[in-house]
Amino acid sequence: MLWVGGEGGMEEALVKRAGIRFQMIPAAGLHGVGLRALPRNIMTLVRGVKASMIILREFKPDVLFFTGGYVAGPMAFAGRNIPTLLFVPDIEPGLALKSLARFADRIAVTAPDSQKYFSRKLIVSGYPLRAELAAWDKSKARAMLNLNDDLPVLLVFGGSKGARSINEAIVLQLPTLLEMAQVIHISGQLDWETIQTARASLTSEQKKRYHAFPYLHEEMGAALASADLVISRAGASTLGEFPFFGLPAILVPYPHAWRYQKVNADYLAGQGAAVILKDELLKDQLLPMIKDLLADPSKREAMSKAMKSLSLPQAAQTIAKQLLQLGGQRQ
Repeated sequence: MLWVGGEGGMEEALVKRAGIRFQMIPAAGLHGVGLRALPRNIMTLVRGVKASMIILREFKPDVLFFTGGYVAGPMAFAGRNIPTLLFVPDIEPGLALKSLARFADRIAVTAPDSQKYFSRKLIVSGYPLRAELAAWDKSKARAMLNLNDDLPVLLVFGGSKGARSINEAIVLQLPTLLEMAQVIHISGQLDWETIQTARASLTSEQKKRYHAFPYLHEEMGAALASADLVISRAGASTLGEFPFFGLPAILVPYPHAWRYQKVNADYLAGQGAAVILKDELLKDQLLPMIKDLLADPSKREAMSKAMKSLSLPQAAQTIAKQLLQLGGQRQ
């Protein structure tokens, strides 16, 4: 197996941590790029195609697997004669994914709602999850994180790089939140210094209830399994991880990009599994929303059941079977 990624991203460290071989190629986006940057980005993509051709010639893959992003474009073009599976993680495919679809022999999606964005039949695989997530139950997870059952557990998670507006809203209301819940706060590295400062100002009793981390690797499963309610962005992983744990959610879609997160959030909210809060309303409405949900166990239980009903825990196996079938076509 070989993972081909872009230059300068955080994926290299994560992939190598998983013990998978990693190579980089030049890549750049074209959608929404200004005229000044467009020629440079086109040349970067050309270099990416050349680098991809070299990798394919040396590695000789039987099958290609894409999950989108502009970094996949050069490899998809260079490997257009190799059997290909495209996985669409978000409900709505981005421009890069729509472009890659023409090279794909098969397309797998997280949820049935993605069908309306394609004219061909899709494989509804679900969102693939790390196997170690299944190792956690609530009691084991809470013991590992030094949590108890006296108060509900609120998980705050802004994604791999964090979410500044969510972090700021939580810090603003932290003493009040800690009166009614234990808080697991995964802030991201960018705001970690601010979070440490906020924690230092808490009383000793409040510190016992506040569990802050810049990032979690293997322990992320424990955080998800421990929680009674989560506040997060609405990236693609929420479509797999939250349903797996039946975790009711307050979703705050990232407002400064295309609408993928909003579509994801609308899908979960439409199933009764989540509620949506606009980013600009965080500081005024987050605390009342948390209070209402923590004070209403029956509402959270209904949301949990709705979320759990969306889980497709065999997604990784489904995708793997498709890849093995495609790879066998070349043998």
